Amino acid sequence: MDTRNPDALYDLTLAFRLAPVGLMVSRQRIIHRYNAAFSDMFGYDENELAGQSLERLYPSHQEFEHVGERASRIMREQGNYSDERIMRHQSGRPFWCHVSGRALNKDAPLAEAVWVFEDLSTRWPVTTELTPREREIAQLLVMGKSSKAIGRELAISPRTVDAHRARLMKKMNAASVSHLVARLIGRT
Repeated sequence: MDTRNPDALYDLTLAFRLAPVGLMVSRQRIIHRYNAAFSDMFGYDENELAGQSLERLYPSHQEFEHVGERASRIMREQGNYSDERIMRHQSGRPFWCHVSGRALNKDAPLAEAVWVFEDLSTRWPVTTELTPREREIAQLLVMGKSSKAIGRELAISPRTVDAHRARLMKKMNAASVSHLVARLIGRT
């Protein structure tokens, strides 16, 4: 596409502004620009988040750090990253969100990236208050990871993961891991 063409630039700007999903450009994990759907999803006014850390969108500092490390590692290998995670609305309300990102440069994946956010809260409501560690484990369980893989990811033992998973199952009144995942994503 010839971006010197004024019509092409107008079309790109229009597509960004009116896309039905949240779009955001970040540089060094700082929010640079975002569209109306992103603004609505997170409950912030237009441009209120420009220049702010992405950390404002996470339920905890720990989750911000761990997701950043995981995304950086995967984007170095593949150039893009995708997951489902619990994010934080401006009001403090947690909600499930599908997030996909693409790095401009795989060697410096968080230097500049484009992100797509889809609010899953109508399909996957957050119905139980979880600790930051439980949210991390819930996210990785929803991604289909085993206790061993979660332990490696979070630098904790698989037994510790199992203990957290057992507490999650009790909180969510789930009889099995598959039932727990179904409850986490609002399927039962």
